[in-house]
Amino acid sequence: MITLHDIAYVRSGTADAATAVGFAVDVVGMELLGHEDGVWYLRADQRHHCLAFEEGEAGVLASGFSLADAEALADAENQLTAAGVTVVRGTPKQARSRRVEDFLAFDDPFGNRIELVTGQVQLARPPHFGRPAGITEFGHLCLDAPDVREAYRFWSTLFNIKVSDWIGELACLMRFDPVHHKLAVFRGSEPGLCHINFQVDSLDDVMRNWRFLQERGVEIEMGPGRHPQSTAIFVYFKGPEGLTYEYSYGVRRIEEPDWVPRVFDPSEPDAIDMWRGPTQRPSTQAQLHRALGA
Repeated sequence: MITLHDIAYVRSGTADAATAVGFAVDVVGMELLGHEDGVWYLRADQRHHCLAFEEGEAGVLASGFSLADAEALADAENQLTAAGVTVVRGTPKQARSRRVEDFLAFDDPFGNRIELVTGQVQLARPPHFGRPAGITEFGHLCLDAPDVREAYRFWSTLFNIKVSDWIGELACLMRFDPVHHKLAVFRGSEPGLCHINFQVDSLDDVMRNWRFLQERGVEIEMGPGRHPQSTAIFVYFKGPEGLTYEYSYGVRRIEEPDWVPRVFDPSEPDAIDMWRGPTQRPSTQAQLHRALGA
């Protein structure tokens, strides 16, 4: 069993770095830490970065998860290889670009590029946010797959993943620590990044951000609302090049060792938003298909 320690980052390709980075700083509120060799680094918590934009074709490049140490990475490589998954170790230059000590890359059965990393650089100083959005941390990420049951089978067979709740055949919400979900898989015909989530400090922050987004004409895809599964109050909004962001507050923590996953019927009016607001599926940023190790 491969033990995931935390989410690490999302790496996204951009054909218009000025617009993508400007939105992340001026609208989302992240800190631009700098850029190097065509990569722009955005920060929201103690991680060196949780979002990196790489100049080139638009689309998600990889979603990263952290492991404990080099031994855990070597063990993950062995387990994945034994399971028939093609794995490629990153080069020192690539690791430097990701601000990690080492990493490996593989594709899940549906074509989502995953990177497992060790030694992700941490920063002691608090983030210098682009605006006061109330962000406290990089909360979770969501991928697409055509079959969420098969996606869960993959993740739970190889990793320390447990399902927290199902939204029918529409979504699987998964955890590897007490947070209700740090990884979610939504049903989609092609691989991609459904959204990237940031937790904020208060309900007031969610509502202030909603007003801020409205005032600036940003496309709000869903919310404000409250998810019955995680209890989080949310707002989803669309950034440049199809990248969807989410603010949320009040996510459930599952401390019960005997937690039984619940099933919510997506056809019910309060299955996604218990306040019964209008809901729609957030847009997905398509996965770019590069050779492993590229």
